Amino acid sequence: MAKKTGEKYQAIIEAAVKVIARYGYHNAQVSKIAREAQVADGTIYLYFDNKDDVLISLFREKMGAFIDVIRKQIREYERAEDKLRHLIYMHLLLPARDRNFAVVTQIELRQSNPAVREGINKVLKEYLNIIDRIIELGKEQGIFRMDVEVRIARKMIFGTLDEAVTSWIMNDRQYELASLTDPILSIFINGLKSNSQ
Repeated sequence: MAKKTGEKYQAIIEAAVKVIARYGYHNAQVSKIAREAQVADGTIYLYFDNKDDVLISLFREKMGAFIDVIRKQIREYERAEDKLRHLIYMHLLLPARDRNFAVVTQIELRQSNPAVREGINKVLKEYLNIIDRIIELGKEQGIFRMDVEVRIARKMIFGTLDEAVTSWIMNDRQYELASLTDPILSIFINGLKSNSQ
């Protein structure tokens, strides 16, 4: 198998994102991906074991690059609240920048088999670890309550962002997704309690 780098590899990854977003994972035959990438069908198998491997690899590539950017950018902030705001903003900005990848992650990956889910979970765990560290820092800085359970808070944060993106896709992108950054942050930081109580 060819090394997973180079122009053809990247062309196949980009083609797979477009084809899967357009036709759905189950109807995205390798031949369609090859045609979109402008390579021979057999070339796909020089880089990938099968279509599942293509899906796992594209998630690893795209999400891995996104995680690297997030890590680098949130280092610029000292306060956990600012780190969380930036993470929320970037999470909501990514789908607007790459709608096809958003469709693949929010819709098609949910319908994939257990082997694919296991493959993408390793990458996703890295992202969840970043959220965990922000919550832990917030507790250390006194921004978040000490009794906040990191695992529950992380699920709440990731789940809210995940649902916001899915809803945006399902509603044909009728609004600017990143405009939800501050309202979502406010709920995480201030909760639902009224200021008058």
